[in-house]
Amino acid sequence: MIEDIELETLINVVYEYYGFDFGSYSKASLKRRVNRLYHLDGFHHFHEFLAKVRSDAEYYKRMVEEITVNVTEMFRDPLFYATLRKEILPQLGTKPFIRIWHAGCATGEEVYSMAILLKEANLLHKSLIYATDINDLVLNTAKKGVFPLRAMQQYSENYLASEGKEDFSIYYSANYGIAKFNEELSEKMVFSQHNLVSDSSFNEFDLILCRNVLIYFDNDLQERALKLFDDSLPKLGYLVLGTKETIKYSELQSKYKQFGKEKIWRKIK
Repeated sequence: MIEDIELETLINVVYEYYGFDFGSYSKASLKRRVNRLYHLDGFHHFHEFLAKVRSDAEYYKRMVEEITVNVTEMFRDPLFYATLRKEILPQLGTKPFIRIWHAGCATGEEVYSMAILLKEANLLHKSLIYATDINDLVLNTAKKGVFPLRAMQQYSENYLASEGKEDFSIYYSANYGIAKFNEELSEKMVFSQHNLVSDSSFNEFDLILCRNVLIYFDNDLQERALKLFDDSLPKLGYLVLGTKETIKYSELQSKYKQFGKEKIWRKIK
């Protein structure tokens, strides 16, 4: 097990050598993930691990990928997607063009879920989905739109529970144990690397989704990320967070109104 002082040393070394600041990540979560990698790669002494991170840029990249990857699935929390489908998209549909940002998109399952919702609402043709993540490896996976075929049964069940009416298999072609999603969906997506810790706002969006990313940040960094989202939302834009996340204790709270029971807020000021 890595000690707290060793974790601090690692944070400082990574910042000094690579300019990446893990200092604002939740310490408990960061420690758990570093410990997992430490044991996975067979280290017995912390100084060996630290030396590897410091001297081997490829290994440093592996460490960042392991620490920042978020597990996700299509149409996760179907009731949330049903709310998007019935309540939010009809509102966005009144606009001439719709811009959506998935921040921390991981391997892209939620991005493809959104594209399917937009297609079924006949809004995909006038939409653009920006999908960003700090982790280049998962972004490359997301761009390909290729997922394990074995996951499709669960995704299909989620889709139907979100009040989807089609046969889910019309959205992908199956081959050799993989499902490749239709290019009609991916051509409305822009994937790029973006760091919520250090990068600034890059556009104005009608809907921003950042689900189950802020739970890994400490309070200051959560506030910084929420400010970034606020800067990227016009009045009456929507912000979506994960099930364990909230803006209730944020300085921005008074500018937003929660939409029902879901973790969806509308900017009112």
